[in-house]
Amino acid sequence: MSILTLRQGRSLDLSKAPHVMGILNTTPDSFSDGGCHNTFDSAVIKALQMLAEGASIIDIGGESTRPNAPEVALDEELKRTIPVIKALRMQSDCIISIDTSKAEVMKQAVAAGADIINDVRALQEPGALEMAAQLQVPVCLMHMQGAPRTMQNNPVYTDLISEINCFFEERIDACVKKGILLENIILDPGFGFGKTLQHNYQLLKELGQFRLHGCEVLAGLSRKSMIGNLLSRDTEHRLAGSLAGALIAAQKGAKIIRVHDVAQTVDVLKVWQATEYGI
Repeated sequence: MSILTLRQGRSLDLSKAPHVMGILNTTPDSFSDGGCHNTFDSAVIKALQMLAEGASIIDIGGESTRPNAPEVALDEELKRTIPVIKALRMQSDCIISIDTSKAEVMKQAVAAGADIINDVRALQEPGALEMAAQLQVPVCLMHMQGAPRTMQNNPVYTDLISEINCFFEERIDACVKKGILLENIILDPGFGFGKTLQHNYQLLKELGQFRLHGCEVLAGLSRKSMIGNLLSRDTEHRLAGSLAGALIAAQKGAKIIRVHDVAQTVDVLKVWQATEYGI
């Protein structure tokens, strides 16, 4: 079985049905919900709402990684995330993920009650790998070609799946050598992070290829441009496409689906699970 080992004797079973990860951006400039939950009260209320709707994990991030997003100073990112984590932990035993690339944010987030580190830069920033190993919590490693400011400036691959798998092999090896358990590593191929529209749908089609490393896969394509550009829909009208993507990702073996629209995604996955595994 694939079970994430969390802090304080807790765990998360990823061997069966996919878990829904609710996105909580405590930022003013995220591509979809920037400014919606960037106050303390609104962020905590949104987190509790997503839990009530069926989310297993709340992913809290204080820095937007949309294309051309500006960098956020350490103090600002801490101010946006740590109080929310503390408040949510006081009110719930839910699984909390910190969406960050900064070692100090990882440290303070786990001290505040976070269970998982979700890093779009795959622990490549200074001190991040060492900090994650020291904290001994599960980590999600995402593939990104380039950096957020420039990643969509003509991304090119010779062999998309092979190159991403080579990247994962290198990052997994680095993690394991530092003492991070293989079973505590999650892989995210990075939909929209240095990929064209065609790349994104190839990733979705071949998502199962990334499970060959012995790690479970996270899929995050909710409301992204791969949905909007295909369907000619603005951000507010991408629900149907996002749900289709979530269902396909689950069918391809993703065990964590990262979404904005928790209730609707939970409903879709329940119908699929009942069909696939019985009631």
